[in-house]
Amino acid sequence: MAALKPEIKAFIVQSVACFDTPSQVVESVLKEFGIQITRQQVEQNDPTKISGKGLAQKWVDLFNRTRDHFLNEISDIPIANKAYRLRVLQRMSTTAEGMKNLGMTAQLLEQAAKEVGDAYTNKHKFEHSGPNGGAIQTITMSKEEYKSARQEMMEDDDC
Repeated sequence: MAALKPEIKAFIVQSVACFDTPSQVVESVLKEFGIQITRQQVEQNDPTKISGKGLAQKWVDLFNRTRDHFLNEISDIPIANKAYRLRVLQRMSTTAEGMKNLGMTAQLLEQAAKEVGDAYTNKHKFEHSGPNGGAIQTITMSKEEYKSARQEMMEDDDC
């Protein structure tokens, strides 16, 4: 195996730092640089693998910087942004409607509605209010008053 040029090596290190599989990296290197490499060569440039333990410190540092950036900078990925996703859904919906594909249009509209309504998040909306949206009624009572009220409820036949 011939030694890889530094720019190819950097590309490989950064790709594996972004959790690309060796097969994906092999394909990307071929597409990007026109050079055929093996999965083993990719693993030799991954400091998290046994075969990459002898990797030069500058490449390990590049890997660590890239991995940290990848894990912390979600804003760099357009599809992670709700506005971007809605824009893409809008384009797809317009195209589907233009092709008279009403089923696909309906699905895309539903997906957009779910996106806007936060159906794809773990956010829950709770509304705490009393009757007709008013304030919740509270009563302050002493311990004795509470015990008496509780006893009355326990004796009530309706419960």
